[in-house]
Amino acid sequence: QVQLVESGGGLVEAGGSLTLSCTTSGRTISRMAMGWFRQAPGKEREVVAGINWSGGRSYYADSVKGRFTISRDNAKNTAFLQMNSLKPEDTAVYYCNPDPLFDKFTTMTPAEVSRRYTAWGQGTQVTVSS
Repeated sequence: QVQLVESGGGLVEAGGSLTLSCTTSGRTISRMAMGWFRQAPGKEREVVAGINWSGGRSYYADSVKGRFTISRDNAKNTAFLQMNSLKPEDTAVYYCNPDPLFDKFTTMTPAEVSRRYTAWGQGTQVTVSS
């Protein structure tokens, strides 16, 4: 089973930037897609972004499109989420998870996120002040 460790969160003012990292171990994920998810207080966990195994395809939720960039370094079993122009509504705990199917990220509802993944890392808190 893969172990997931998210890091890089913090407190930032609106308009600021953060880069999140997701380090994996215990299983080779170089041939798997990687996704970033977030859960805001009182809300379900949702898909934020996804990237296919080679890095050649990416997906972004409409709410972050144009502001966030997902990338990966397969040699280091690590995925990244560059977040720019942060808004207070981006405040959430951010998580990552691998998936064998990249296209799932493009259609996955929050309810499906809960059903599809049985294990999560501890997440990293992102707080954006107004």
